[in-house]
Amino acid sequence: MSIIIKNDEEIALMREAGAILAWVHEELGKQLRVGMSTMEVDKIGEELIRSKGCIPSFLGYEGYPASICVSVNEEVVHGIPSEDRIIQDGDIVSLDAGVIWKGYQSDAARSYIVGTASAEDQRLVDATKASFFAGIKMARAGNHLYDISRAIDDYIKPYKYGIVKQLTGHGIGKDMHEDPCIPNFRKLTRGPLLKPGMTLAIEPMINMGTWKVGVLEDEWTIVTLDQKKSAHYENTVLITDGDPEILSLTGREV
Repeated sequence: MSIIIKNDEEIALMREAGAILAWVHEELGKQLRVGMSTMEVDKIGEELIRSKGCIPSFLGYEGYPASICVSVNEEVVHGIPSEDRIIQDGDIVSLDAGVIWKGYQSDAARSYIVGTASAEDQRLVDATKASFFAGIKMARAGNHLYDISRAIDDYIKPYKYGIVKQLTGHGIGKDMHEDPCIPNFRKLTRGPLLKPGMTLAIEPMINMGTWKVGVLEDEWTIVTLDQKKSAHYENTVLITDGDPEILSLTGREV
């Protein structure tokens, strides 16, 4: 495992990329509505990304055909936008997006309940987001990587939700996926030491039922095996000499 430490110039560019992506998510979230297709969501998202002079990270990545991963209800991640998939009242819609700005990447995801939210669904979405913030309390130099994983797991455990094990967070920088992999569940070891200059995409993926997932015939869309709903929350995070810095978050989102 080789974790890349970013220098001040690289951090500045990643901070700019993160600010742009935070704005993209904020604007895209405002436009979600019942009756729109997931393809429409993707088109709006790509326009927002390109309007800031960025390249969509996901478009063409390992063959992925869109700019925004739009995953609905039992779709955990990597949902492919479609003109035929229409957002219904009460759907959980997870949007995963990435931008490339001057050669550096930022990656973030948000889950929204469109229209009327049931208490059960709202609890899942809120707990998923809160587990991220529980995790980054441990994202400090001198701690170890899997301290983050343990904190996410500890937060989710009382809810009896399923934590996806087949997918993890990751390092990020010039490449979307760098070392290390960042599990959202407990590990037997503590993992590598966290150091200032590390940039991590931390992303709990939490299911209302089982942790087990499968892949649809499109070879991209990950779904829960029991067809129960899922939520996803992610940000790009910088390890510093003090508190972690969330690069892809607006002040209004905290």
